[in-house]
Amino acid sequence: MSDILSQFSRLRKVTDPAVADAIARLTQDGADHELNRVNPLDFAARTGLNEEKTIAGFLHASKLGLFDLTWNVMCPGCGGVLDAHGTLKSLRSDDYQCGLCGRGYAASVDEQVEVAFTVSPRIRRIAAHDPNSLPIWEYFRQIFWSSGIDFNADALATLSEDVVLDARELPAHQKAEVTLQLPPQFIILFEPVTHTAHFIDVQGEPTDEIRQLSLTYRSEHAPTLTTTLQPGPLTIAYDNQTGTRVLPSILVAADALHHLIGKRKPFVTAKRILSNQTFRDLYKADNLSIDQRLQITSLTFLFTDLKGSTALYERVGDLKAFDLVRAHFHALLDIIAAEGGAVVKTIGDSVMATFTRPEQALRAAIDMRKAMERLNDERETRDLVVKIGIHEGPCLAVMLNERQDYFGQTVNIAARVQGLATSQSIHVTSPVISSKAVEAILQQSSTAPIEKTAALRGIADKVLVYEIP
Repeated sequence: MSDILSQFSRLRKVTDPAVADAIARLTQDGADHELNRVNPLDFAARTGLNEEKTIAGFLHASKLGLFDLTWNVMCPGCGGVLDAHGTLKSLRSDDYQCGLCGRGYAASVDEQVEVAFTVSPRIRRIAAHDPNSLPIWEYFRQIFWSSGIDFNADALATLSEDVVLDARELPAHQKAEVTLQLPPQFIILFEPVTHTAHFIDVQGEPTDEIRQLSLTYRSEHAPTLTTTLQPGPLTIAYDNQTGTRVLPSILVAADALHHLIGKRKPFVTAKRILSNQTFRDLYKADNLSIDQRLQITSLTFLFTDLKGSTALYERVGDLKAFDLVRAHFHALLDIIAAEGGAVVKTIGDSVMATFTRPEQALRAAIDMRKAMERLNDERETRDLVVKIGIHEGPCLAVMLNERQDYFGQTVNIAARVQGLATSQSIHVTSPVISSKAVEAILQQSSTAPIEKTAALRGIADKVLVYEIP
C-alpha cells in the first residue's frame, strides 16, 4: 500500500495536481466498470478538467504502472472492439473483421483506434480483469463495446427488453439448444467472445415447421453467413469448441439496437495520442516498429524557421545569440504543447510540429508571433523573427532514427510553404484556410488572408497559399 501511495505522490509531481487527485479518487472510489477502458475525454468532461491535462495525466499514470494503456481497434459501424493491443506495434496491416456488422475494416488510426486506460490489477482488482466472470450484458458493455459508445443508465435494460430474444452462457466444450419463434424481422445471432455472427433474414409466409440451425464456435474467426427463413419455430444447436465460455445472443436488428449503438461520444484516437507531446516524451520509440507504416488520412503540420539566425550569431556573438535562440525554442515548444500539438523534431533553428486539427496549428502560429514580439520587447532587440508554414493532409507515421516521424507529400509541402515567408509571417494552404474553425478564427480577428499562387521546390504543380498578415 505504501508503494501505491508513493506512486500516486509521484503522479502528482509529474502532472497537473488536480488531474492526479481526480485519478486517485477514481481509483479509490470508482465503480469497477468506471476503471475499465477509461475514456480521458469523458472523464475530463465529467470532472470539469482540461482535456489535454487529463490525457497527460493518464499517460503519466500508465507510465508509472498505475494504469494499463490499450490500443483498441474499433468497428466504425457498431462501435465494437475488434481487437485490443497493449502496444501500437501489434496493430495488424490486414483487415479486422466485425461479425456483428459482417464487414472487414483496415485499422485507421484517425478514428478507428481508441486509446483507453484500465487500472492495473496491482493497484486495484476489478471485474474486467477477469472478463469471463462478467454477466452477459456487462461483458458487452465493458469488453465488446468501446468507450465511444454513449450508454445511459437504462440502455442495457432497454436492449434486453426490446432487442434480445435469447442470451445465455455456454461453458467451454459444452453444447446447448434453444427453440424460439422467429418474428418477421432481421435477426442477428451474435457471440461477442469469438466475434462470431450469423444473420437470419426472416421473410415470407409464416410456417409451423420446426427448422434446425447449428452453430459451432471455434477460436479462429468464422465468416458471417446469412440464412433466409420464414417466420415460425426454429431450433438452434450451439456447440462451443473453444477453451472458454461463450455468450450466444439472439438479437433483433430493430430501432432500439441501432439507437443504442448509434449514440457516440468523443474518445481519444491513436492519431491524437501520436500528436501528443507527453506521449512522445514518455514513450519515445516504444510506439511503432521499425518496419511499420501507419496511414493517417489527415494531419496538420506546422514548420517554423528563425529568420537570419546565422547572421544573428555573427552580429551579437555566440553567447547572446544562443540565449536568444534558446528562449525562442522554449516559447515555441510551450505554445505547441498548450494547443495540443507535439514537436516531431527540431532542425537547426527550425521546428516541425503536428496537430490533429488545422485551427490548433493556426492558434499556435498566432501565439508564436506574439511571443516573439514579447521576447523582443523584453530583451530590447528585433532579432527574433519567426517564419511559419502550415499545411494539412494525408501522411504516413513511421520510425526514423529511433523516433516517431512522418513521411509524405503533405510534410514536404508544409516545409516548402514555410520557406515562402520572408518576414515574420504565417503562410497556410487551401486545406487549412478552408477549415470552418480556421475561418472563424480569422473572422473573429478581422484578418483577411492574402491569396498567392506559389511554385514550391520539388512540387510539380503550383500551390495556392495564403499569407496571414
